[in-house]
Amino acid sequence: MLQVKFLPEYPQLTPAMRSVLERMARAGYPPIHTLSTAQAKASYEAGAGVLEVPRAQLARVEDFHIPARDGHPLAARLYAPDRGALPVLVFFHGGGFTIGSIATHDVLCRELSRLGGCALVSVDYRLAPQHRFPVAVNDAWDATRWLAGHRHELGLGSRRMAVGGDSAGGTLAAVCAIMARDEGLPLALQLLFYPGCAAWQDSASHQRFGRGLVLEEPHIEWFFDHYIARGQREDWRFAPLNAPDVDGVAPAWFGLAECDPLVDDCIAYADKLRAAGVAVDLEIYRGVTHEFIKMGRAIPEARRAHADAARALKQMLEP
Repeated sequence: MLQVKFLPEYPQLTPAMRSVLERMARAGYPPIHTLSTAQAKASYEAGAGVLEVPRAQLARVEDFHIPARDGHPLAARLYAPDRGALPVLVFFHGGGFTIGSIATHDVLCRELSRLGGCALVSVDYRLAPQHRFPVAVNDAWDATRWLAGHRHELGLGSRRMAVGGDSAGGTLAAVCAIMARDEGLPLALQLLFYPGCAAWQDSASHQRFGRGLVLEEPHIEWFFDHYIARGQREDWRFAPLNAPDVDGVAPAWFGLAECDPLVDDCIAYADKLRAAGVAVDLEIYRGVTHEFIKMGRAIPEARRAHADAARALKQMLEP
């Protein structure tokens, strides 16, 4: 769980969200940007499931590996509600390219698979600072391309495929959607929970919500400084808003938090897609913060977002 130092001057917060933030503040965890990356990873792993919905039981939960372009075996986990020929969602976890794992997003992935009636493959791309930009991008694309050609080996006979992720994982999914367009790999959907879209933190929402909530500006800079050199930040593979064109990319579903520094950047990217003729469905969940999607035990909006995302998956992935 990310640490917060709660500030009371956010009247738009729901009572449930405010209660979560107050409890997180009372716990007194050190701010993530004061920790080493090893400490931050351990802290996030330890708190990742505290506010999650109960872990769904599925017919298939199987670990395997996907080869990256340099031969590195990327850990992956397959979830499926039954053993039939299912469409597949390739999912990338959040964590600022620096923390997070298959384990931290296990409950969320189970829920999306269960509700969406699809197989889901969660990919453990390599993290900063040991692996800096563009390793995570390359890993995400290598996994997507490999799964497109090897689904039959996993018993997934359907040709329907989507990409998705939350936060930094949403960034990777958006980038993979552009790469898929460029390589002629058909995707049915990009499922994006509050993805990072911009090179810099200069939109109005960064000013409105950058202090006292779950994702603070010092956290963002800590993540990005570990992941990417400042001189590389204009690269569209880090900031999809900078992509030269997004014509013909897969339809997009966005699930955004109102009280999130990233919300304006996400809306700007959704507008960019719409201007290019891409079908976009955008939901803003009022009164909640970044990371809310993993707080379903306490935040009703998280459970509603799970259901909304699952509905988008069913609509796009059905034959």
